[in-house]
Amino acid sequence: MMKRIAVSCVSAIGAALLLAPPATAADEPTVRELLEKCDNGTDSCVFHPEGEVEYYQNSSEAVGSPVFNCTDKEQMMNVAWSDSTAESNSVGLSMSTSFGEVFKVTFKATYGHEWRSEHTESQTTFITVRPGEVGQVYHGPKMQKAKGTYELHFEDKFYDHYIWYVNDFEASGPADDQGGTVTQSTRAMTEEEKQANCG
Repeated sequence: MMKRIAVSCVSAIGAALLLAPPATAADEPTVRELLEKCDNGTDSCVFHPEGEVEYYQNSSEAVGSPVFNCTDKEQMMNVAWSDSTAESNSVGLSMSTSFGEVFKVTFKATYGHEWRSEHTESQTTFITVRPGEVGQVYHGPKMQKAKGTYELHFEDKFYDHYIWYVNDFEASGPADDQGGTVTQSTRAMTEEEKQANCG
């Protein structure tokens, strides 16, 4: 017998299960239960990718420490910074377990490059800061996103079925080709900043 589970983000609490035919909560496994069984209690666990990898630019966040020009002349100032980006997924489970390994092996075989669980970028960025101003650097890493369906086969019935699916799984992680955006901005210091940083 076959059973399908569709993951849908329908509330702020998390993913909900939409089942056909309807069943009571006691009769159905959670997405967590299913993915924790992947290659850890199943005869087979396969990830079926859907479509192409989607690349996108993550939002920019402030990195490094702000720099304050307390002199009466324009200054070229440097900001040393480091920014780490980690993978995430639509079900909120760690991908360091077996279902994550299944995903990563299939991802490489399908798309021809490694899935990256994390990436750290470090740079020194120079900012021209006018007298009485503060400068800040921002970084937005380049990301990749893949989606698909898990198919799990059990030797013995699991919640009364031999085959289960987790549909609409989606994972995001740092892209191999990091071309993240690095931007900077300056603005006038507040009186509190002047007192705290300029003596």
